[in-house]
Amino acid sequence: MVKLKRTDNQGEMKQLIILGAGLMQGPAIRLAKEMGLETVVADGDPQALNAPLADRFEPIDLRDKEGIEALARSLKAGGRLGGIMTAGTDFSATVAWTAEKLGLPGIPYEAALNASDKERMRRCFRAAGVPSPAFLGIVRGDSLPELPFRFPAVVKPVDNMGGRGCRRVDSPAELEAALPEALGFSRSGRAIVEEYMEGPEFSVDALIFRGKILISGLADRHIYFPPYFIEMGHTMPTAFPQADQDALLAAFSAGARSLGLLGETCFGAAKGDIKLTPRGPMIGEIAARLSGGYMSGWTYPYASGVEVTRGAILAALGEEPPEQGPGSLEARRDWTSAERAFISIPGRVRSIHGLEAARERPLVKDLFLRAGEGSPVCFPENNVSKCGNLISAAPGRAVAVAAAEEAVRAVLFRLVSPDPGTDAFLAASSVFPPGAFSLSPELRAALTELPDPALPRRPAPGWDPVIISFPALSGSDLRDYAGRTVRESLDAVRSLTGLSLPELAQDAVSDRPVLGRNFWAALVRGGYQGAVYSIDRLFGTGRGANENR
Repeated sequence: MVKLKRTDNQGEMKQLIILGAGLMQGPAIRLAKEMGLETVVADGDPQALNAPLADRFEPIDLRDKEGIEALARSLKAGGRLGGIMTAGTDFSATVAWTAEKLGLPGIPYEAALNASDKERMRRCFRAAGVPSPAFLGIVRGDSLPELPFRFPAVVKPVDNMGGRGCRRVDSPAELEAALPEALGFSRSGRAIVEEYMEGPEFSVDALIFRGKILISGLADRHIYFPPYFIEMGHTMPTAFPQADQDALLAAFSAGARSLGLLGETCFGAAKGDIKLTPRGPMIGEIAARLSGGYMSGWTYPYASGVEVTRGAILAALGEEPPEQGPGSLEARRDWTSAERAFISIPGRVRSIHGLEAARERPLVKDLFLRAGEGSPVCFPENNVSKCGNLISAAPGRAVAVAAAEEAVRAVLFRLVSPDPGTDAFLAASSVFPPGAFSLSPELRAALTELPDPALPRRPAPGWDPVIISFPALSGSDLRDYAGRTVRESLDAVRSLTGLSLPELAQDAVSDRPVLGRNFWAALVRGGYQGAVYSIDRLFGTGRGANENR
């Protein structure tokens, strides 16, 4: 792409401040440079992933709005500052504060606060009649009040993102137990308790130009693992009927207006999470920025052919794109892009397998890892504790979804053995974290009846056991967290351990060591990871199985 040079009246390159230098801000930095802007990027972490991409990097805590304002004033004194923006961070209020103080394009600071504080947000929705759940605010140190609505409910911090501290509660006792976590994730020491909204969930991105709202993507969100709300991926665009889409987007627009984001002088972006409940669309939240979670920077561009982030940059500069033709934000293609997540049972990563093969699969566009060798991992309780994400794109929805999900299943995480966290998880039978396979009472009873032959404490090198056959489970249609069947999970165990692991009928005789009930129980609880871990436990430090990436 030819780089265009954007200049001020004196012909000098304009500067754009971008808050955040992490993965989610990469598209904004890259596109701003392609648009001929000098990027001045601030982040509290000098080692942030995309700090080297910036033309100028400033190590400033993004919560320090006065520090960001001071940076902006120093740049404005030079006569070249064009605007300030963020994408996928919690700091749209810092952007609005700075823009308002310096007379830069943006949204009012009070509107940004409305879109950053969930209690303020709910009050705005209620005052404007925007469909949203009933709620109650709680301050750290307050006694537990009686809720003005029935359980189930959702408790969350008022001022955090990524699902941190957010969970469903079904009773006063569960609420009392969950509140400390929610309050612990709140910078202001406040939480909100609200009605639980039943129904499918959607994410929407939009751009704002002088009171006009331009929708830039509506995606289906795939949420699992109650009582938490873990997004295992999203699919862009939604597959829901147009009438549902229209209703969802009308509610979103009304919500954005109630927060003060659609004034005649407003330039910016808005991101929303919406549910389609039995009572109709209801707003989960709206933020005054483009989304994180790979939507604005990846899946929408792949699906539509349009870089919505480019439009957000124009908004930060006080510019509006043409409605049609070159430079417009009209969709250029009708594809589907699917994002899916990698997760792990608790432990520490010994090795990761299948990465290059997954990256090279047809239709796979990107693979991002959060965990590496030696990393501690946990079963996710929020959307920032997953192991990674993968994105596909294709002209057809079914093809794009299958490509992403098959590639995710091809990536395998082997855990260090022994590890107390993994041991505790495999020994437990709690509702959360859930087991990899959910057994019927009949299957669970059959599992307990399997024999478990004695094994040597330290098998000799070259030990090659057999597995007691459990056809009721291995032949079932049960699937694990990533959609692997039991058979596919067994194949993953064989691949990682290098063992052939033939299955042996219960009444057969073998001169080889036999894995029985404990092996199958580890597979049921922890999937392929649990089964491999149980074998590695038997080997002590483990045999040198396939460690190829």
